[in-house]
Amino acid sequence: MSTENPLEPRFIADVMVGRLARWLRILGFDVLYSNRFEDAEVIRIAGAEGRIILTRDRGIRDSVPAQSLIFVEHNDLKSQIAQVLQKIGPREFRPFSRCVECNTALQPVNKDDVFERIPHYVYFTQDQFAECPSCRRVYWRGTHTDAIQKKLQWYH
Repeated sequence: MSTENPLEPRFIADVMVGRLARWLRILGFDVLYSNRFEDAEVIRIAGAEGRIILTRDRGIRDSVPAQSLIFVEHNDLKSQIAQVLQKIGPREFRPFSRCVECNTALQPVNKDDVFERIPHYVYFTQDQFAECPSCRRVYWRGTHTDAIQKKLQWYH
């Protein structure tokens, strides 16, 4: 699992596109998201940190310059991701390099250091682990990884 993510641009997603935010993180994009962000806070953070706003909210769309946001047109996830990727242009993905929960870049970790926090079966069948230094969630390449990678083939 990669520990660096040089992908640009960086995003902030409002409450209307939380699922999109999670999948963009899986692809390796830096996507700030909280279902507690108010519209004004999303706009303020985007401006302060140079992030592009992802939203379906017409109020936000009408409040910021067009180059500062992507107004998500579709309801379905596949179309949403395709729209974002089309808008930002070709990128090299770094899947599984960010915490899907808190957006922090993952760091490789020795399996013995996470022994107490993972299922025993996983400890004995996997060799590579990564940890989120912020929320301490542990990641490994399990069967779910294959299913996710099949979904990600849509975008290559």
